[in-house]
Amino acid sequence: MVDITPIGWAVIGFLIVTLVIGTMTYRLVQRSGRRLMVAGKSLPLFMVGTMLAAQSIDGNSSLGNVSLVYQFGFWAGAVIPIGLGICLLMTGLFYGKVLNKMTMFTLPDFYFRRYGNGAEGISGILMIISFTVLVAGNFAASGLILQTVFGIDYLWAIIIAAAIVLTYTFAGGLFSSAYTDIFQIYLAIGAFWAGFLFFAGGFSGVDFATILGAAPPGYLDLSGLYDTANGALLNWAGILALGLGDIVALDFMERVFAAKNPRTAQRGAFMGAALTFFTVVPTSMMGIVAFYYLPNLADPNLAYPELALNHMPMAIGAAILMGILGASMSTANGGLLAISSVVSRNLIQRIVRKRWLGREGWSDSRLLWITRGVTIPMMLAGLTLGYFVPAPGIYLILAFDIVFAGALAPLTMGLFWKKSNMPAAITSLLLGSALRLFLFFAFDSGMIGAEWAGLDTMIPPPISFIAFILVAYATQKKYPGKARHDVRDYVPPEEDLISGEDLKHFNEVGDAGGNISTRRAI
Repeated sequence: MVDITPIGWAVIGFLIVTLVIGTMTYRLVQRSGRRLMVAGKSLPLFMVGTMLAAQSIDGNSSLGNVSLVYQFGFWAGAVIPIGLGICLLMTGLFYGKVLNKMTMFTLPDFYFRRYGNGAEGISGILMIISFTVLVAGNFAASGLILQTVFGIDYLWAIIIAAAIVLTYTFAGGLFSSAYTDIFQIYLAIGAFWAGFLFFAGGFSGVDFATILGAAPPGYLDLSGLYDTANGALLNWAGILALGLGDIVALDFMERVFAAKNPRTAQRGAFMGAALTFFTVVPTSMMGIVAFYYLPNLADPNLAYPELALNHMPMAIGAAILMGILGASMSTANGGLLAISSVVSRNLIQRIVRKRWLGREGWSDSRLLWITRGVTIPMMLAGLTLGYFVPAPGIYLILAFDIVFAGALAPLTMGLFWKKSNMPAAITSLLLGSALRLFLFFAFDSGMIGAEWAGLDTMIPPPISFIAFILVAYATQKKYPGKARHDVRDYVPPEEDLISGEDLKHFNEVGDAGGNISTRRAI
């Protein structure tokens, strides 16, 4: 029989509240797939900013961050919230407004509109793989917290966490994320700072300078940013993978699409970036604190939970554990919904059903139930990966290496360069991803020395961009890019959007008198 501590009861209460609030959003979905996926494009600034922050302040950037700092130094973990904050800042500056204006359900919708089904399918598969990894990392973080708090087997802990996330994702979709994030993420941020200040202010009974002095040489200086022997290449690779690669993030863009207008999407991204940067110090420094209190910890993934349970006041420790748990479950919820939406809409509805079988699209309610159904196998995939490889911090950077290498160039060039075309997008997607895979095996096998680790992340994206530009120029006669460049300013009628026929009326444009004429063949 499990002996439940006061902290354990607090965590149980937190899980119950999360489950109840998440499932109560069932009514807001109103039997609509569009409302399940993007909340009917209706969310205000506070919700959009909060949700974007909740997606970046997750189990990877807290639990995984502390674990990486404990093992390799301050910058090894700090790159996670720093990179994610940069990503949201870049999204606000360059991507959020234009993508929200296009009115889409998923990010692969952009690849479909700009380049066609081939790019849609390839990008969709890459994003499904990367986000299955992301969901797995957050299931792992949630499972580790429950295992530590209740002393139960890790398998049962991760199953409980995954089942709760599945339940409220199935019920309320993005609405469940919007309403649970409000109390989850601000609890997490407040708890992270309370825990840090407890040690930094000397309230633990140990002078903070003494705690810092326990860290190994090189752990707290800037060498992690310039000395390759201290992991500088890996740290910069992490910042780039998250700061730029995470722009091609299903869960971030899902929230950008859900904003009620382009300005709200932009300001929400800035708000999310500010909240994310605000967590860099209190989370990353806990890895240094752990060195003093837990010098011989066998599993670094348990550093933060162990500090919260055994070296902090109960109220602060309970709040931190609930904060990590809520942040992890929030991101798992967003990731699970995002990959399920891509599978149902971009693969099943538009490619399998329409292109291969030639059948009509679904109604809004049918899209809802297919998407809900897909959440079950996607949850099982994330659960399986999270159980067998429970490494939350490493998961996050790995996940966005995949899309950073191949999918960023077609998104960026497709938005801002008129000559972007389908052959360039396909080449970039395949070449960038294949090169990243090759470099992974080259480093893993020892073909390339470990001292160059990090270049495997940095090399593929520039080559992907160069290949995109060269192929686009070489194929302009047959595939003129300007034919689809105007999709960034085209908003499909709602019935076309729901049926998956986003471009059905793109070649028609109204004149000043409201008459429809043909614009171009696409």
